[in-house]
Amino acid sequence: MANNLMNGMSYNLVTVLTTYMQELYQNPFKLILLIVDVGIVALLFTKLFQIVKDSRAWQLLKGIVLIMIAMAVSSILQLNLLNYILTSFMTYGVVLVVLFQPELRRSLEELGSNKLTKFFGLDKDIETKTKEEIYKVAIAAFELSREKIGALIVLERDIEIKDIISTGVYLDAEISPQVLVNIFVPKTPLHDGAVVISGGRIKAAACMLPLAGDKDIARELGTRHRAAIGISKESDAIAVVVSEENGKVSIAKDGVLIADVKEETLKKILISNLITKRFGNNKNTRSSHLGHKGGVKY
Repeated sequence: MANNLMNGMSYNLVTVLTTYMQELYQNPFKLILLIVDVGIVALLFTKLFQIVKDSRAWQLLKGIVLIMIAMAVSSILQLNLLNYILTSFMTYGVVLVVLFQPELRRSLEELGSNKLTKFFGLDKDIETKTKEEIYKVAIAAFELSREKIGALIVLERDIEIKDIISTGVYLDAEISPQVLVNIFVPKTPLHDGAVVISGGRIKAAACMLPLAGDKDIARELGTRHRAAIGISKESDAIAVVVSEENGKVSIAKDGVLIADVKEETLKKILISNLITKRFGNNKNTRSSHLGHKGGVKY
């Protein structure tokens, strides 16, 4: 049955191409129109690629392409129910997701992120390096906490935030507690805004983040905390905040602020989210409930 289906599709394709070539031969003007048509489409796709390649929209597009591939495969294999659901989603759902639902949009971005190396177990060395980076961030955060120096550090995960990085001053520096502390010293050029850590490097400082709405945050918390919640809602990034008023360290993930964490708690939450949940390493971690006011599952 599968062979007959493939043979039928091949025959139909050959027939369509033959008919079209005959039309072009009979009317050469159509060939000119075809060249112009292909040229315009190629130009549009090139411009679109240049616009989105360094933004989170690129990952969103990859997620949509994966759904389109699944839709085509389901059609060939005659998985009618699955094909109907995917077709309906592509017709109506994508527009709604892109425009109105940040959570679903983030899911599409995660679908479009590169997880092949994780699937084949090629990230073992990254786990060790990431843990070292986590400890450096924790040391810097609590050094800033003791001095009551305000700070905002964003750690990128699967969803790239190059559009956020582009709003700041590009550094591409090695992660160290000393560098992180020096960046946030008051009255220095880069102390305002957020530091973004990506790919094991301090990519940029003085970055602008999206702010969470009033309903998402307590009135007594300031702009840094609002920005931390905002970026954790818009992407899967995790933000570490140091309050300049009381020196308390907080962490924002998935649109939720975990306030006033201790150093060991900060390390455990970061390890859980940046290593365990990403690489599936459960040997040295356990499920716990920690945090502020009743605890948080991490």
